[in-house]
Amino acid sequence: MTRITREELELNTLSPSASFAARTLGREKPETECDIRTCFQRDVDRITHSKSFRRLIHKTQVFINPEGDHYRTRLTHTLEVSRLARTISRALGLNEDLTEAIAVGHDLGHTPFGHAGERALAEIMSPEGGFRHNEQSLRVVDRLEKDGRGLNLTRETRDGILCHTGGKLPDTLEGRVVRLADRAAYLNHDLDDAIRADILSADDIPSEITCAFGETVSRRIDAITHDIINESARLGDIAMSAEIRLVFDGFYSFMFENLYRNIRAKSEETKVFGILNGIFGYYADNPDKLPDEYRAVADSDGLRRAVGDYVSGMTDSYAISTYEKLFIPNAWQVR
Repeated sequence: MTRITREELELNTLSPSASFAARTLGREKPETECDIRTCFQRDVDRITHSKSFRRLIHKTQVFINPEGDHYRTRLTHTLEVSRLARTISRALGLNEDLTEAIAVGHDLGHTPFGHAGERALAEIMSPEGGFRHNEQSLRVVDRLEKDGRGLNLTRETRDGILCHTGGKLPDTLEGRVVRLADRAAYLNHDLDDAIRADILSADDIPSEITCAFGETVSRRIDAITHDIINESARLGDIAMSAEIRLVFDGFYSFMFENLYRNIRAKSEETKVFGILNGIFGYYADNPDKLPDEYRAVADSDGLRRAVGDYVSGMTDSYAISTYEKLFIPNAWQVR
């Protein structure tokens, strides 16, 4: 199927509210179109072939270097969001390719060490206005990938990546699907990981959550997915029903108080701050030690901004090994 045939198929089969590749707002730098892939399909390919996407496999979601093979990473979370968001988009007649592009790109700017890493880097970079992973994800695809040339994604994909969290809603319905799918995925899967880590138990889950959503991850996600599809079809926008939204917000509050602010998680956050602050300070004081690509960023965007880019792009294991090399030299002699 050629690109033109695919674009015509979209125009004839998708919802009138969908985003159509043939009507894209385009790229910042105009390009010759592919004969086979639509613009949104090309965005998916560019993201999934990027270095920052590959690094997600070694960035944790909540727990720092957890023992065991079954904990989520940023990559598995990203794939879970993509599948969930595509299911919702397909049911609503929206553009699955745009949905997938936004989903696979939404967390490219996340720090090492999950939620704790983002909070640590936000504090470290407070003189620069803080750090927010959605803004960094956009910076990754616009400025940092491909040795500073960026991926030159469509405006629709870029908007969805930037607005998948925060105060501003995405302009497209596909972006709003990813925004809800992201939250549904990480709450349920973070809970699953917390139970696996013996931080929480199934008995800790409030009864209103299990009554509304079910007792397992699959049942909870299935219930939320059906509600989003049904309510969105009724309203013509992407939303949950008022009843489910109330329970969902309670779910978020439960997770925030019992996991994200858990004593064990907070104790690890102190370690994370020490590691990232140490690395950041070293490169801020020794800019000549930065890799060439980040020294180029420093020349144009400022040193601390470049160091933030470098540190936020590190995987958990690379951040730990870098810290050990810089501050615990003997650690590498006894391994």
